[in-house]
Amino acid sequence: MTTNTAYAVHQIARPSGFPAATDFAYASYPVPEPGPGTALVENLLLSVDPYHRGLMDGGEDGFELGTPLEGRSVGRVIASRDPGLAEGDLVFHREGWRTHSLVTLGAAGTRKLRGHGGVPLEAHLSILGGTGLTAYAALTRTAALREGEDLFVSAAAGGVGVATGHIARLLGARRIIGSAGSAAKVRHLTGNLGFDAAFDYHDGPVGEQLAKAAPEGIDVYVDNVGGDHLEGAIDVLREYGRIAWVGAISMYNGDRSPAAPRNLFEVVHKSLRLEGVLVRNHTNLQDELEDFLVPHLRSGRIGTDTTVVQGFDHTVDAFLGMLRGDNLGKMLVRVDG
Repeated sequence: MTTNTAYAVHQIARPSGFPAATDFAYASYPVPEPGPGTALVENLLLSVDPYHRGLMDGGEDGFELGTPLEGRSVGRVIASRDPGLAEGDLVFHREGWRTHSLVTLGAAGTRKLRGHGGVPLEAHLSILGGTGLTAYAALTRTAALREGEDLFVSAAAGGVGVATGHIARLLGARRIIGSAGSAAKVRHLTGNLGFDAAFDYHDGPVGEQLAKAAPEGIDVYVDNVGGDHLEGAIDVLREYGRIAWVGAISMYNGDRSPAAPRNLFEVVHKSLRLEGVLVRNHTNLQDELEDFLVPHLRSGRIGTDTTVVQGFDHTVDAFLGMLRGDNLGKMLVRVDG
């Protein structure tokens, strides 16, 4: 990379099932000049997220082919004609995956980062970013987790799963149970992240493993997977339990309309509540989230829990690795690796 050249990731083909590296291309172009009301940001960290996979299929809200892909990013302002942004300001925005972005304060989620001394920059794309905000909204608003309740979270070693575990513990959850995709991740959950129990969903039916891990049942399920995880959780939820449905990674690379869980009527029988969680509906909670978590980040009680891939030219590799489950916690790309 040179100082006069910017780079971006373009999607050039629609994936058929699991995406391939050939569905993407790296493009170069001159570093843009900011116009009136805009600022030029040199990106430092990029986020790769499961939701990107759904947008790659196109449609009304999907990605267009041959254009830079959208994504959460943290960068530093290097030139500005936006009165609200000055050179040197650190900003969060959604104009990645690229090395340089033109942004406007308040537009498309662009905001200046609050100065939290002692907090790593990675936190703003993990526990303090959309990942943590999703978990916080799921627990405090959608599921209304109460002190002393028992929680199950699927894909617990991923970004939202790890954040959910941390926040649930801080909120006073009694037992926290997670599912993951390998024995190593299970050990990480119980040995390093403080989960009370965890299991590898490859080792047998999810419902049976969850029932063994939570013989007294659960009160709340934060669902990042869907499919057999949702069905298993419905079986184990106690009466008046709540499901915060964040994502369905089990469906992202295949059939988007699988059969409903066979036990779906148990939602009625047990008076359960199932509600979807879209982080864009909870951006008003950002300051509340930071006020809640920053003291615990500074004290070391919780960490950023990220897997950081070095170098912008490995952005696609990071995205594909995230879909395969190669990451522990949130998968990020450090642009100048």
